[in-house]
Amino acid sequence: MRFVDEVEVAVQSGHGGRGRSSFRREAYVMFGGPDGGDGGRGGHVILEADPGVNTLLGLRSRPLWRAADGAGGGQNRRNGSNGEDMVIKVPAGTMVRDAESDTLLMELTAPGERRVLAEGGRGGLGNIHFKTSTNRAPRKATDGGEGTMLRLRFELKLMADVGLLGYPNAGKSTLISRVSAARPRVADYPFTTLAPSLGVVSLGLDSQFVVADIPGLVEGAAEGKGLGLQFLRHVERTRLLLHLLSLGPDEVETPLVRYQILRRELVRYSDRLAGRPELVVLTKHDTIDAEGLAGVRAELEAAGVTVGAVISAVRGEGVAELVREIWKRLGEIPGDDVGDVGDPLAPRV
Repeated sequence: MRFVDEVEVAVQSGHGGRGRSSFRREAYVMFGGPDGGDGGRGGHVILEADPGVNTLLGLRSRPLWRAADGAGGGQNRRNGSNGEDMVIKVPAGTMVRDAESDTLLMELTAPGERRVLAEGGRGGLGNIHFKTSTNRAPRKATDGGEGTMLRLRFELKLMADVGLLGYPNAGKSTLISRVSAARPRVADYPFTTLAPSLGVVSLGLDSQFVVADIPGLVEGAAEGKGLGLQFLRHVERTRLLLHLLSLGPDEVETPLVRYQILRRELVRYSDRLAGRPELVVLTKHDTIDAEGLAGVRAELEAAGVTVGAVISAVRGEGVAELVREIWKRLGEIPGDDVGDVGDPLAPRV
């Protein structure tokens, strides 16, 4: 199973402009002859891999992406202007398929790469092209070529910045619905999440990071128990792991035991994944008193586990602080380029 951000849209390249049929008309000039110019080319629809874009979210609000038509030819042999190209910016790694046949048309793999999705129609010919020795006054001009209409499906394998880890019912879906526009299924029983959810957290000034909510892991996930193995393959793409430990009263094991079990699963699956930067978050703190919370923190810290945040996603308590901490950690990852958000302490939650 793949994590996929997917959207289906239509693209329409521009029609070519019509050629002009006209004749030179000037005082004292006899038999001026044809002077109609050619029509302009229709605009192309171009796909560009933009390093500043990391989701296909921007395509969802626009079902048709249309390039401009070319202008018609003019008198005095003036050619019409070409139609303006329509440039669609997507993340690197985006695949484009024909929506009807499911044929893979192209894949953009490198930032800055540009490919033409649909070519604009050719401009029509003006009557200057049809003058011959036997036809000195042609009135023929041609229409511009038709643009191309395509129904396409864009797919992006999930390249989330933050991956949520935790036992079933740890509060992952509630958290992602609180900090983003994603609306995963939320209920008070295990395995509510059966498919991944992708949430985009906006921090203002066009800056954002992507959070992936995956099904809860259980002991034995590295060997394929439950849904864990399918998603462990992909969560290693993320740059930061957010390990959620529930403080809820229904948990059988202590937070420390649950943390140690899932850490073992990560190590058994991949040393590389286990070495990813991690932020430990205690969730559902509204279900425990101050004394109980202090005891949990003391037990974790005695075992060398640093608690990065304590939240109640249902009430929204501690969530803004958590978003700040996530952004700070992302900025500390070597080789990371998360952009400039101005004041990182004022995210939009």
